[in-house]
Amino acid sequence: MRRLRLSAISYLNTAPLMWDFEHGDAGQEFDISYTLPSVCARSLENRTADIGIIPAAAYTQIPGLLVVPCVAIASRRPVRSILLVSKVPVEKIRTVALDTSSMTSVALTKVLFEKWLGGGRTFTPMPPDIEKMLAEHDAGLVIGDPALQIDRSRYLALDLAEEWIRRTGKPFVFAFWAVHSAALPEAEPCADLPAVFQQSRDHGLEPSSLDQISSEWATRLGLSEADVRSYLTDNIYYQLDAPCLEGLQLFYRYAAEIGALPAAPPIDFLGTAKACIAQSI
Repeated sequence: MRRLRLSAISYLNTAPLMWDFEHGDAGQEFDISYTLPSVCARSLENRTADIGIIPAAAYTQIPGLLVVPCVAIASRRPVRSILLVSKVPVEKIRTVALDTSSMTSVALTKVLFEKWLGGGRTFTPMPPDIEKMLAEHDAGLVIGDPALQIDRSRYLALDLAEEWIRRTGKPFVFAFWAVHSAALPEAEPCADLPAVFQQSRDHGLEPSSLDQISSEWATRLGLSEADVRSYLTDNIYYQLDAPCLEGLQLFYRYAAEIGALPAAPPIDFLGTAKACIAQSI
């Protein structure tokens, strides 16, 4: 028997989710590593990790995953950290550089163009350096902390969560915790896993925790503490509730229709999701 290997994303928006793992006893029950969203997904796929905050897109590509209920990185309004940055108006965009650290936002970009903004664009993967992206392309997709640091007074910027919500009326789910089912029989017995992750999220969103996160990350990112706090409380939504699941299923359907992602399997939860879904209705 062994401890579960946990792969986390090294972005600000995961800080509340990781609270108990970094400041409480939960961290002693897992082997924890930090990486980028796309790499986190590959870690579960190649079984170098057992559980991770995976991009929503990865669920369509990795068999055998169980979704931890009730916890997500989602948005019900502009998200600020998923931006299509452009040097020309959207209707004139022909070439787009796509952040290589992203999976879900890449698929979302393609869905938005194909469904509503006009098809026929050329997409090219690139590291998230907006200056280099725009030197070679009309626009660049940038996610996570690099997007929060974009000087939006210098560029045209389309908030992709805002655009999705405006077009569909649904929240957008960017990521969630998922466990590789094959790892569970190998792992040391643990407390109720869904409760561990839900409680860590809840503790991370307490006012005192947000104060500490805001102070630490403001210095790290060159933002004000007020900006960091408002991002975590106003822009990010940490529940995987019924409206978010509806938005997730719609995204999977649209992405499959345009060939951006494989058809998604039914969402299979670790334990049960009935309680948190019922609370959201």
